[in-house]
Amino acid sequence: MIFVTGAGGTVGGELVKKLLALGVKFRAGYHSSAKAEEAKQRGVDSVAIDFANPEALQLLLRGVDKLFLISGNIPHQDELELNVVREAKKAGVRHIVKNSAWGAESEAFTFAKVHRPVEREIEASGVAYTFLRPNGYMQNMSSFYAQTIKTQGAFYLPAGEARISHIDVRDIASVAAKVLTETGHEWKAYDLSGPEALTYSQIAEKLSAATGKKVSYAAISDAEFKRAMVSSRVPEEAADAIMELFHYYLSGQASRISPAVRQITGKEPISF
Repeated sequence: MIFVTGAGGTVGGELVKKLLALGVKFRAGYHSSAKAEEAKQRGVDSVAIDFANPEALQLLLRGVDKLFLISGNIPHQDELELNVVREAKKAGVRHIVKNSAWGAESEAFTFAKVHRPVEREIEASGVAYTFLRPNGYMQNMSSFYAQTIKTQGAFYLPAGEARISHIDVRDIASVAAKVLTETGHEWKAYDLSGPEALTYSQIAEKLSAATGKKVSYAAISDAEFKRAMVSSRVPEEAADAIMELFHYYLSGQASRISPAVRQITGKEPISF
């Protein structure tokens, strides 16, 4: 059986849709009991899951063959994911598919430094693995920047004219569904990107064309961005981590375009 963690999240939710469409047997784990109950009402085999409770994790993972591991950018994310990896091994899980991050192997920025230790633990476990390393999500535009786009017709980031090959989360889910239901992906790491590397100015142009309203991108300084984040009650540590990611973008290392989505799914990745 397949177990999908993070089923209530952006990627996990799309993966649940894909697996339902395929008609395969799976169980969905939600970090909210209410969301798990809602999913049950929709006919999804679902449970509430707590990464901080190893004993409960081991019970939930019994009988699971393949595990999709994902969590949000939360405090102690690496420690919580390590709990899942260790209990998965004890429970006899045979294949762990971890949603990681573009550039995780470099450990060049905070988010990479969170994911890579978990990857190493999986590698050392002896359990077959597949690492999915997606670039920035296209959906982040609506998740994080929609408010100022709606109220001011603009969004503000310390990204200059960096080019990023953002990926649609639906493509991540399509890849994950293939990896979880087919063989031949074990012991591999896949960098996942969209079909083009765009600057935020170009993304603003695309949003303008799609909405019929002028959307502008303003490149701001690190200091301006951090003040805005902290004033929005984002913890300072989290704001620093996000700024590190933009520095990574500015280095040009997120502009590469990967063929993996097409190679694995047989379809071209979704454009912005």
